[in-house]
Amino acid sequence: MEEVQSIREGIEKAISLAKKRKFTQTVDMAINFRNIDFSKPDNRLKLDVVLPKGIKKHRKVALIAKDELASKAKGLVDRIITPEELEELGKDRKAAKRLANEFDVFIAEAPLMPLVGKYLGQVLAPRGKMPTPVPPTIPNLEPIVRRVRNTVQIRSKGKYLPVVHVPIGTEDMPIEDLEENARAVINAVLDKLPQREANIRDVVFKLTMGPAVRVKNIA
Repeated sequence: MEEVQSIREGIEKAISLAKKRKFTQTVDMAINFRNIDFSKPDNRLKLDVVLPKGIKKHRKVALIAKDELASKAKGLVDRIITPEELEELGKDRKAAKRLANEFDVFIAEAPLMPLVGKYLGQVLAPRGKMPTPVPPTIPNLEPIVRRVRNTVQIRSKGKYLPVVHVPIGTEDMPIEDLEENARAVINAVLDKLPQREANIRDVVFKLTMGPAVRVKNIA
Protein backbone atom coordinates (compact mmCIF):
# COMPACT_ATOMS: atom_id res chain seq x y z
CA MET A 1 0.00 0.00 0.00
CA GLU A 2 1.34 3.41 -0.98
CA GLU A 3 1.69 6.04 1.75
CA VAL A 4 1.62 9.81 1.34
CA GLN A 5 1.65 12.80 3.65
CA SER A 6 -1.60 14.69 3.08
CA ILE A 7 -5.28 14.21 2.26
CA ARG A 8 -4.87 15.93 -1.10
CA GLU A 9 -1.85 13.80 -2.02
CA GLY A 10 -3.74 10.67 -1.03
CA ILE A 11 -6.63 11.46 -3.35
CA GLU A 12 -4.31 12.46 -6.22
CA LYS A 13 -2.21 9.32 -5.80
CA ALA A 14 -5.22 7.02 -5.66
CA ILE A 15 -6.54 8.48 -8.91
CA SER A 16 -3.16 8.36 -10.66
CA LEU A 17 -2.52 4.72 -9.66
CA ALA A 18 -5.90 3.42 -10.83
CA LYS A 19 -6.22 2.00 -14.33
CA LYS A 20 -8.75 3.71 -16.56
CA ARG A 21 -12.00 1.79 -16.88
CA LYS A 22 -14.97 2.00 -19.21
CA PHE A 23 -16.99 3.59 -16.41
CA THR A 24 -16.45 6.50 -14.04
CA GLN A 25 -15.05 5.11 -10.82
CA THR A 26 -16.07 6.24 -7.35
CA VAL A 27 -13.45 7.68 -5.01
CA ASP A 28 -13.83 5.81 -1.72
CA MET A 29 -12.41 6.77 1.66
CA ALA A 30 -11.89 4.51 4.66
CA ILE A 31 -11.17 5.81 8.16
CA ASN A 32 -9.37 3.32 10.39
CA PHE A 33 -9.69 3.83 14.14
CA ARG A 34 -7.65 2.96 17.22
CA ASN A 35 -8.11 2.98 20.98
CA ILE A 36 -11.88 3.02 20.76
CA ASP A 37 -14.37 0.23 21.43
CA PHE A 38 -17.36 0.54 19.12
CA SER A 39 -19.20 -2.24 20.95
CA LYS A 40 -19.96 0.39 23.62
CA PRO A 41 -23.11 2.33 22.65
CA ASP A 42 -21.61 5.69 23.66
CA ASN A 43 -18.73 5.24 21.21
CA ARG A 44 -20.74 4.17 18.18
CA LEU A 45 -20.76 6.38 15.13
CA LYS A 46 -24.09 7.05 13.48
CA LEU A 47 -24.20 10.25 11.51
CA ASP A 48 -25.11 11.62 8.11
CA VAL A 49 -22.85 14.08 6.32
CA VAL A 50 -23.84 16.28 3.40
CA LEU A 51 -20.89 16.43 1.01
CA PRO A 52 -20.37 20.15 0.26
CA LYS A 53 -19.38 19.49 -3.36
CA GLY A 54 -21.85 16.70 -3.94
CA ILE A 55 -21.11 13.15 -4.96
CA LYS A 56 -21.78 13.63 -8.70
CA LYS A 57 -22.49 9.95 -9.28
CA HIS A 58 -26.24 9.55 -9.71
CA ARG A 59 -27.79 8.03 -6.62
CA LYS A 60 -31.24 6.56 -7.12
CA VAL A 61 -33.95 8.05 -4.92
CA ALA A 62 -37.33 6.47 -4.18
CA LEU A 63 -40.19 8.47 -2.69
CA ILE A 64 -43.02 6.90 -0.70
CA ALA A 65 -45.97 9.26 -1.09
CA LYS A 66 -49.48 9.79 -2.36
CA ASP A 67 -51.62 12.42 -4.01
CA GLU A 68 -50.16 15.95 -4.07
CA LEU A 69 -46.63 15.10 -2.96
CA ALA A 70 -46.41 12.26 -5.47
CA SER A 71 -47.39 14.70 -8.23
CA LYS A 72 -44.76 17.22 -7.15
CA ALA A 73 -42.07 14.52 -7.23
CA LYS A 74 -42.52 13.53 -10.86
CA GLY A 75 -39.23 14.09 -12.67
CA LEU A 76 -37.35 14.65 -9.41
CA VAL A 77 -37.05 11.11 -8.06
CA ASP A 78 -36.36 7.77 -9.72
CA ARG A 79 -39.46 6.00 -8.40
CA ILE A 80 -42.65 6.87 -6.55
CA ILE A 81 -44.10 4.18 -4.27
CA THR A 82 -47.75 4.49 -3.30
CA PRO A 83 -49.22 3.27 0.02
CA GLU A 84 -50.87 0.43 -1.90
CA GLU A 85 -47.54 -0.66 -3.37
CA LEU A 86 -46.00 -0.37 0.08
CA GLU A 87 -48.51 -2.86 1.45
CA GLU A 88 -47.81 -5.27 -1.43
CA LEU A 89 -44.06 -5.03 -0.78
CA GLY A 90 -44.74 -5.94 2.83
CA LYS A 91 -46.19 -9.24 1.61
CA ASP A 92 -43.29 -10.00 -0.75
CA ARG A 93 -39.96 -10.09 1.10
CA LYS A 94 -37.94 -10.80 -2.05
CA ALA A 95 -39.44 -7.81 -3.87
CA ALA A 96 -38.80 -5.63 -0.81
CA LYS A 97 -35.15 -6.69 -0.73
CA ARG A 98 -34.77 -5.99 -4.45
CA LEU A 99 -36.20 -2.53 -3.90
CA ALA A 100 -33.87 -1.86 -0.97
CA ASN A 101 -30.86 -2.91 -3.03
CA GLU A 102 -31.88 -1.00 -6.14
CA PHE A 103 -32.31 2.43 -4.54
CA ASP A 104 -29.63 4.34 -2.67
CA VAL A 105 -31.88 6.72 -0.77
CA PHE A 106 -35.51 6.75 0.37
CA ILE A 107 -37.79 9.67 1.22
CA ALA A 108 -41.27 9.28 2.67
CA GLU A 109 -44.28 11.47 3.30
CA ALA A 110 -44.18 11.90 7.09
CA PRO A 111 -47.69 10.53 7.82
CA LEU A 112 -46.74 7.33 5.97
CA MET A 113 -43.70 6.60 8.16
CA PRO A 114 -45.62 4.17 10.43
CA LEU A 115 -46.57 2.16 7.33
CA VAL A 116 -42.98 2.24 6.12
CA GLY A 117 -41.85 0.86 9.46
CA LYS A 118 -44.51 -1.84 9.36
CA TYR A 119 -43.95 -3.05 5.79
CA LEU A 120 -40.33 -2.18 4.97
CA GLY A 121 -38.63 -1.48 8.28
CA GLN A 122 -37.04 -4.93 8.59
CA VAL A 123 -35.53 -4.57 5.13
CA LEU A 124 -34.49 -0.90 5.09
CA ALA A 125 -33.28 -0.44 8.68
CA PRO A 126 -30.41 -2.99 8.57
CA ARG A 127 -29.18 -1.34 5.36
CA GLY A 128 -29.23 2.13 6.90
CA LYS A 129 -31.88 3.19 4.39
CA MET A 130 -34.86 4.21 6.50
CA PRO A 131 -36.49 7.16 4.70
CA THR A 132 -36.04 10.82 5.40
CA PRO A 133 -39.53 12.05 6.37
CA VAL A 134 -40.93 15.16 4.66
CA PRO A 135 -44.20 17.04 5.23
CA PRO A 136 -46.90 16.22 2.66
CA THR A 137 -47.43 19.97 2.11
CA ILE A 138 -43.78 20.83 1.45
CA PRO A 139 -43.86 23.49 -1.32
CA ASN A 140 -40.66 22.42 -3.09
CA LEU A 141 -39.24 18.91 -2.91
CA GLU A 142 -36.21 19.58 -5.14
CA PRO A 143 -33.82 20.87 -2.38
CA ILE A 144 -34.64 17.81 -0.24
CA VAL A 145 -33.93 15.42 -3.11
CA ARG A 146 -30.66 17.20 -3.91
CA ARG A 147 -29.62 17.10 -0.26
CA VAL A 148 -30.31 13.39 0.27
CA ARG A 149 -28.51 12.53 -2.98
CA ASN A 150 -25.41 14.27 -1.62
CA THR A 151 -25.65 12.81 1.90
CA VAL A 152 -23.43 9.93 2.98
CA GLN A 153 -23.95 7.74 6.02
CA ILE A 154 -21.24 6.91 8.52
CA ARG A 155 -21.92 3.86 10.65
CA SER A 156 -19.45 2.01 12.89
CA LYS A 157 -19.89 -1.77 12.76
CA GLY A 158 -18.58 -2.97 16.12
CA LYS A 159 -15.51 -3.77 18.18
CA TYR A 160 -13.84 -6.00 15.61
CA LEU A 161 -14.45 -3.72 12.62
CA PRO A 162 -12.84 -0.41 13.68
CA VAL A 163 -13.31 1.20 10.26
CA VAL A 164 -15.91 3.13 8.28
CA HIS A 165 -16.16 3.38 4.49
CA VAL A 166 -17.70 6.28 2.59
CA PRO A 167 -17.74 7.52 -1.03
CA ILE A 168 -16.54 11.10 -1.45
CA GLY A 169 -17.19 11.59 -5.16
CA THR A 170 -16.03 10.36 -8.56
CA GLU A 171 -12.65 10.33 -10.29
CA ASP A 172 -13.63 13.07 -12.76
CA MET A 173 -14.33 15.64 -10.04
CA PRO A 174 -11.74 18.38 -9.32
CA ILE A 175 -9.20 17.35 -6.69
CA GLU A 176 -10.07 20.37 -4.55
CA ASP A 177 -13.74 19.30 -4.49
CA LEU A 178 -12.85 15.75 -3.48
CA GLU A 179 -10.56 17.10 -0.76
CA GLU A 180 -13.30 19.36 0.57
CA ASN A 181 -15.71 16.41 0.70
CA ALA A 182 -13.12 14.24 2.44
CA ARG A 183 -12.44 16.90 5.06
CA ALA A 184 -16.15 17.39 5.69
CA VAL A 185 -16.43 13.69 6.54
CA ILE A 186 -13.27 13.66 8.66
CA ASN A 187 -14.32 16.75 10.63
CA ALA A 188 -17.77 15.32 11.27
CA VAL A 189 -16.20 12.10 12.56
CA LEU A 190 -13.65 13.93 14.71
CA ASP A 191 -16.45 15.78 16.49
CA LYS A 192 -17.86 12.40 17.61
CA LEU A 193 -14.60 10.84 18.84
CA PRO A 194 -13.62 11.12 22.52
CA GLN A 195 -9.92 11.68 21.70
CA ARG A 196 -10.42 13.21 18.26
CA GLU A 197 -7.25 12.75 16.11
CA ALA A 198 -5.79 10.28 18.62
CA ASN A 199 -8.62 7.87 17.75
CA ILE A 200 -7.80 7.85 14.02
CA ARG A 201 -5.04 5.49 12.93
CA ASP A 202 -5.06 6.49 9.27
CA VAL A 203 -7.22 7.33 6.27
CA VAL A 204 -7.18 5.30 3.07
CA PHE A 205 -8.26 6.37 -0.42
CA LYS A 206 -8.93 4.19 -3.43
CA LEU A 207 -10.96 4.12 -6.61
CA THR A 208 -13.57 1.41 -7.18
CA MET A 209 -11.05 -0.90 -8.86
CA GLY A 210 -7.80 0.78 -7.86
CA PRO A 211 -5.04 0.24 -5.27
CA ALA A 212 -5.21 1.82 -1.83
CA VAL A 213 -3.23 4.83 -0.64
CA ARG A 214 -2.72 5.48 3.08
CA VAL A 215 -2.55 8.90 4.77
CA LYS A 216 -1.52 9.13 8.43
CA ASN A 217 -1.43 12.92 8.68
CA ILE A 218 -5.00 14.21 8.51
CA ALA A 219 -4.18 17.82 9.46
